[in-house]
Amino acid sequence: MSYNPENALIVQSDRTILLEVHSPKADGARVAIAPFAELIKSPEHIHTYRLTPLSIWNARAAGLAVEGMLTALHHYSKYPVPEAVIQEIRTLGERYGLTRIERKDDPFFLELNVADPPLAELLIREKSVAPFLEKRLSPVSFHLNPSFRGLLKKALVDLGYPAEDLAGYVTGDTLPLQLRSQTRSGQPFQVRPYQQQAAEAFYQSGYVQGGSGIICLPCGAGKTIVGMAAMAAVGEHTLILTTSLTSVRQWRRELLDKTDLPPDAIAEYSGEVKSTAPVTLSTYQILTYRPNQAADFPHFSLFNARSWGLIIYDEVHLLPAPVFRITAELQARRRLGLTATLIREDGREGDVFALIGPKRYDVPWRELETQGFIATACCTEIRIPQDSEQQMHYAVTPRRQQFRVAAENPRKVEVVQHLIQQAADHKILIIGEYLSQLKHLAKVTAFPLIVGSTSQTKREELYSLFRRGELKGLVLSRVGNFALDLPDADVLIQVSGKYGSRQEEAQRLGRILRPKNDGRVARFYTLVSLRTCEEDFARHRQLFLTEQGYGYEIEILSCVHLRLPSEIVVLKLGILLFGIQSVTLASSVQRLVQVQQTGHSKRF
Repeated sequence: MSYNPENALIVQSDRTILLEVHSPKADGARVAIAPFAELIKSPEHIHTYRLTPLSIWNARAAGLAVEGMLTALHHYSKYPVPEAVIQEIRTLGERYGLTRIERKDDPFFLELNVADPPLAELLIREKSVAPFLEKRLSPVSFHLNPSFRGLLKKALVDLGYPAEDLAGYVTGDTLPLQLRSQTRSGQPFQVRPYQQQAAEAFYQSGYVQGGSGIICLPCGAGKTIVGMAAMAAVGEHTLILTTSLTSVRQWRRELLDKTDLPPDAIAEYSGEVKSTAPVTLSTYQILTYRPNQAADFPHFSLFNARSWGLIIYDEVHLLPAPVFRITAELQARRRLGLTATLIREDGREGDVFALIGPKRYDVPWRELETQGFIATACCTEIRIPQDSEQQMHYAVTPRRQQFRVAAENPRKVEVVQHLIQQAADHKILIIGEYLSQLKHLAKVTAFPLIVGSTSQTKREELYSLFRRGELKGLVLSRVGNFALDLPDADVLIQVSGKYGSRQEEAQRLGRILRPKNDGRVARFYTLVSLRTCEEDFARHRQLFLTEQGYGYEIEILSCVHLRLPSEIVVLKLGILLFGIQSVTLASSVQRLVQVQQTGHSKRF
């Protein structure tokens, strides 16, 4: 077996790829495999990637040939690439494009063309595909009703034969749009290099291979700017869908501030206002409203209200099922998805690939941190014991309700107060899941509370006070997970969350990742009840961020006989996801000595 010790990769037969970070060829290897391998985790020494059908099909959709993937692995691998991996890449990679959707002279006449008659016979006998195939035009082609274009693409992805969609797009009404070199307030403005690259990767100079797909960038990295750059490239009427009315108003501010669009070219379609314009902003909530389960969705008519040339799906990882359904019918419109992470807790990443488009651009969070485009972040999990009465309450509570009991551990309130004292000159966000807990925290901290029932006018007023420095902190429910433009926030205390949601964890860290003018570090605290199911959920929540290279320092509070926050005994463990990285000691009244990396401790 040949061995190249200077190479950085170890390719394993289970389709994982290990990257040795300190190898002299590590940077080249990382760039070479990133287009077709998914980053699984990235601690300080060894990064792990995985080959999946979607990662390979995304690469093929971006124009990377199978031989290019294999060449990269052979060139950077320490050991020979396992033959099973080579064959898997060939099999999956060559499947992309075996089915192609093409448009003939008639704009309403689509064909599905397949590579050979045996595949055509397989497809026409497949129950999930056959209903969308109409008249057979030849041994290898079928007429396709344009309204079934998206549904067919989804069925083909599920079957393992993703279609290359070359049918192109209808032309929307013209919208001349230019990005400014100065904001309306006179500040210099320039699209960052990675933002321009992302927009170009999406649009691809107007070729039919472009015009649909996903851009993945960290929270705070300026996905809205990418959307505006894409709008300028397309130059047609645009429908922008996002998660909340707060986000709608932020998009409007950004469009007015950084483009030459006049105010009357931008309209809001929401529960409060229902109008359209060349650029229309709406929310997933209003689109999915219906009076009852048996009724139609009355606001789906928005998709046909104008001749849209581009639809932007902000926070596309949250796309609700009904919008997936209507998107399946909108394949003739250019579609751009923006997200910090393509993780979907419902596992529908394949639907995003089929109906919105492949991943066109992605950049590691820590890379942008190194370049100064997002803030450096320090993540800490604080494990807090329950008192004896609360422990008993947790023990006798039915399993389904134990998570909430753990999440609402009363001692978390004292820890929050202590953290606020430590962060006296910082801008603080406290965020959680349960209203009763949040109301109590708002009372003891004297921070205003914003929840789902808070009016939009009140929200905007409080956000504005926070931005101006007139409020030191805010208490937020789940409404704080997305689209909060609070660039000075640099401390976030998470008191409870939605079970083990990796997506939520990433979004919440993103609330404090805007770079700070003074370069200060953003601090992300998660409060977890010790010896409860909340610990297990916390580990799962952290998966995506540890994959991005973030470490979590663990602080274990010992307060059985102590009163928080004046006296705290802490055992700090600096950890990454799968092992202990370092150990430090801190205590105000006792010293705890870490004697083993297994987590056992001794007092003296």
